[in-house]
Amino acid sequence: MSMIYKSTRDDSVKVTASQAILKGLAPDGGLFVPESIPELDKSLEELSAMDYKGVAYEVMKLMLDDFTEEELKHCVNSAYDSKFDTDEIAPLVKADGAYYLELFHGKTIAFKDMALSILPHLLITSAKKNNVKNDIVILTATSGDTGKAALAGFADVKGTKIIVFYPKNGVSPIQEKQMITQKGDNTYVVGIHGNFDDAQTGVKNIFSDKALEKEMDAAGFQFSSANSINIGRLCPQIVYYVYAYTRLLANGEIKKGEKINVVVPTGNFGNILAAFYAKNMGLPINKLICASNENKVLFDFFKTGEYDRNREFVLTTSPSMDILVSSNLERLIYMIAGNSADKNAQLMNQLKTAGKYTITDDMREKLSDFYGNFASEEEDAATIKKLYEDTGYVIDTHTAVAAAVYDKYKSETKDDTKTVIASTASPFKFTRSVLNAIDKKYDSMGDFELVDELSRLSNVAVPAAIEEIRTAPVLHNTVCDADKMCDTVKKILGI
Repeated sequence: MSMIYKSTRDDSVKVTASQAILKGLAPDGGLFVPESIPELDKSLEELSAMDYKGVAYEVMKLMLDDFTEEELKHCVNSAYDSKFDTDEIAPLVKADGAYYLELFHGKTIAFKDMALSILPHLLITSAKKNNVKNDIVILTATSGDTGKAALAGFADVKGTKIIVFYPKNGVSPIQEKQMITQKGDNTYVVGIHGNFDDAQTGVKNIFSDKALEKEMDAAGFQFSSANSINIGRLCPQIVYYVYAYTRLLANGEIKKGEKINVVVPTGNFGNILAAFYAKNMGLPINKLICASNENKVLFDFFKTGEYDRNREFVLTTSPSMDILVSSNLERLIYMIAGNSADKNAQLMNQLKTAGKYTITDDMREKLSDFYGNFASEEEDAATIKKLYEDTGYVIDTHTAVAAAVYDKYKSETKDDTKTVIASTASPFKFTRSVLNAIDKKYDSMGDFELVDELSRLSNVAVPAAIEEIRTAPVLHNTVCDADKMCDTVKKILGI
């Protein structure tokens, strides 16, 4: 019997893993969650003897159990290959007493590559398994990194088109250039006048538009998502936490069964939710440390039990975390509500209508695995500077939010549990902010001068992802208002 995935808002909606991947979002606007989270069926010692591909297969076979061994291994082997610039796929680097899990060695130098390298293969396999004849249109909102990683993953994949919406003035210059220079006859990039939450809301509204769905079907198209709302994005993210633990075990850094802490710079909540799923699968995790930037809606939630998006939206130097509606939090809310779709749907409706909701005391008690805090812009910059001066190791602005929050956690709790920090992007993606943190003298340099200076300072070669956009022509220049996103999609598809 295959694992059943249910909607977080309607218990009657039940699908297989491959159907959940194809749909992306449930028809009622809910997210797909497994009926129960499976336990790892290989010991951590067995997993520690495997490479990344081996661990990936063993973890994902449990979550995606309607894939055959041959199908899933094909997806894994196609994803985690020479497009990554290191054999480990996700190396661990020890610096200043913590272990930085470098998740940025893929094609677009951000952690989204870890899931978006495999999602196209999972999606195409799912389409074949379910006899889908329509072309699949990937519709995605991005706060900076998902967009390029999805574009790179789906570029020229037969039977697909991909449309990415991003906030026109809300991503870094490098992030924007990566997207608007993307090649591929099936790729479309649209800047919107608005912020990421506007883009994400627009995409969700398009997904739930029943009339448009009929028009799409008549024209031979159907939507799916590459955002972390898609369970096909979430499952591959579970893998690297299991992999990190088993590397620490294999290297003698921890003993069998020893717990670790995990720190994640958090925006849409998918990455830290994957770590929570890993813990529920049996990975010995002590504390899940949720690190926010000045858009600290999650910190306030963990502190008070109230989620309130009614606040000023702050543009920061960690733009992938500039989010006030953390979509994946809904999966956690559903779990702590006792897997109650009715209770979760009530809260999500309050969020939609009033912009906020408050969880019960019973639900708050189930959040003891989590610790939340935030880092100001000044603290973020100071963390980059201090780590570089003390160790020579250079981290990006998002990873620095995590490192700064980890320092606060240690100071508050005196907890000396060994800790993995998710390093979610290469510093080369945010060169100006990173180098300004180290020394203000760099601010007068051009973007690509900064790239070369960062390479010299960090003693790290300029990543191929940056080299290839130095002189790349702009191929996408469409811009629209947030309320015209649906019209733009129809125009692109010719319907």
